[in-house]
Amino acid sequence: MEIKNILKLAAEKGASDLHVLVGQEPILRIDGELLSINMVEKVESFPKLSTSDLSVFVDDLLTEEAKKLFLEKKDLDSSCEVEGTRYRLNFSFEKGEMKIVARVIKNDEPSLTDLNLPAVVSNILNYHQGLILVTGPTGCGKSTTLAAMINHINNERKANIITLEDPTEYIFKAKKSVISQRELGQDMISFASGLKHVLRQDPNVVMIGEMRDLETISTALTIAETGHLVLATLHTYSAAQTIDRIIDIFPPHQQNQAKSQLSMVLRAVISQRLLPRIGGGRIAAREILLNNSASANLIREGKIAQINTVIETGSSLGMMTLASDIKKLYSEGLIEKNIAESYLEEALEIKKIKK
Repeated sequence: MEIKNILKLAAEKGASDLHVLVGQEPILRIDGELLSINMVEKVESFPKLSTSDLSVFVDDLLTEEAKKLFLEKKDLDSSCEVEGTRYRLNFSFEKGEMKIVARVIKNDEPSLTDLNLPAVVSNILNYHQGLILVTGPTGCGKSTTLAAMINHINNERKANIITLEDPTEYIFKAKKSVISQRELGQDMISFASGLKHVLRQDPNVVMIGEMRDLETISTALTIAETGHLVLATLHTYSAAQTIDRIIDIFPPHQQNQAKSQLSMVLRAVISQRLLPRIGGGRIAAREILLNNSASANLIREGKIAQINTVIETGSSLGMMTLASDIKKLYSEGLIEKNIAESYLEEALEIKKIKK
């Protein structure tokens, strides 16, 4: 049994993720549901994996240097390519045993249209300065949305695009733009160190795979403030929580400055979830905040709880609440009513919708 054959099978079966751990046969996540690979294949073709199986898999996927780092740090992010398909890999330990989780990266270049992103997103990508954030829980398609944004800019205008990723997922082909993709560990020591020197590389657009710490967030705000467009992700659940998270990461004596800076550079927050789609697959439901004078004032004054009101009253500008987008998906027959209800905080409102 070879790990590359298992990875290939995961891609062929349309899985988004593959889980490989000791004591179980490989597990696939398909349309959000975890399924044993034997259930998918409908034959008992894969045995439960042993410690030696995982050791061989790790040897096959990592260089000696990377394996040494993994054994030392106990966690490692990496990537690989098997027969033209790329995979984002995470290596970890659980109960003393090695574990691998692989994310399947689709070969197709994602576009804004493919992802059902509204027209307002292409409009905000016309900005040459500012901060655009894509947020949501793990596995909600943030990286794919960022990739679609980079592809849009690449197709539409001449720009020097620099990405900082952990690890590199989508491989971009230069069209109108020049694109440099830097991977954590291989091309830079940390996001913060990569960002520290990025301004010397004459960028127009900077993409940050994830804003994880104070130094990264602080530098990203400064880059956006100094005439560059910054695209980044955060693991937050809403626009309001995103703004809170950014401000709260600063020490108390710096928070007023952070509020002022964020109010000026923020262009938009796109928060999304992936919901099971009727007929198979998944579809994104989104909340979109566009930073206007009203939201900028609320950010400066620290009245973040009122951001939701700005979104609710800004539909004519292209803003949308998560609830309204879920209702729209339901009314268009794209998701089941029970799915809509389970994702809505205002569960009672969905009951008023008549198909």
